[in-house]
Amino acid sequence: MSVHPPAPDLSVHPPAPDIAVRADTPPTCAVPHFAPVRVRGGRHQLRRLVRHRRRAVALGLAVTAAALVAAGPRDSERARGHPGAYAPPTAAGEPVRERRTVETVTAPVRIADGATVRLLRPGDRVDVIAAHDGGDAKVVAAGARVTRVPDVDPTESGALVMLSVPRTTAARLAGAGATSRLAVTLC
Repeated sequence: MSVHPPAPDLSVHPPAPDIAVRADTPPTCAVPHFAPVRVRGGRHQLRRLVRHRRRAVALGLAVTAAALVAAGPRDSERARGHPGAYAPPTAAGEPVRERRTVETVTAPVRIADGATVRLLRPGDRVDVIAAHDGGDAKVVAAGARVTRVPDVDPTESGALVMLSVPRTTAARLAGAGATSRLAVTLC
C-alpha cells in the first residue's frame, strides 16, 4: 500500500469585487488527489510488433503494391515515345489526342540469332532491325510486342518469334525477312 503525500490546500480566494457572483453558482471546493492512470499493454504491443517484424514488412509491401496497382500506368505510352500516342498541344494550349484504330496482327518473324530469341519473354517490346548484305541496317518495326516465343532449337541458325504489330508493319517485316537478316533489340 503506497502512501500519497497530503493534498495541497487549494482553498479558493474570494472572487474579485468587480466579478458578479450568481446566486445559483455552487461554492468552489478543493480537487482531491487521484493516483495516476496507467494504460497497460502499450509496451507489449510494441514488443509484439518488433517480434513480428516480417509480418509488418509484408503487410506494408502488400499495401504499397495494392496502391501502385490502383494508381496504374498514367502516360506510359507517351513516355516510351510511341508515335501517335500523344500529339503536341495546339495554339490554344490544349493537347489534341488522336484516336486512330490500328488493326494489329500477329506476325511470325525469323530472327537470325537464336540465342537472342532465348532472352525474349512474352510482353517484351523489341525493335526489329533488317541488315542487308551491303552492311546498311534499318529499323523495320519499332516497339513491337512479343506475344509468343516458341521453343528454340540450339542446332538451328535462327529462331522464330511471334510479334504483335500493325498490319502495315507486318507486311514490311515479311518483305524484310525475305531479303535480309533480321535482328532484335530490347526496348
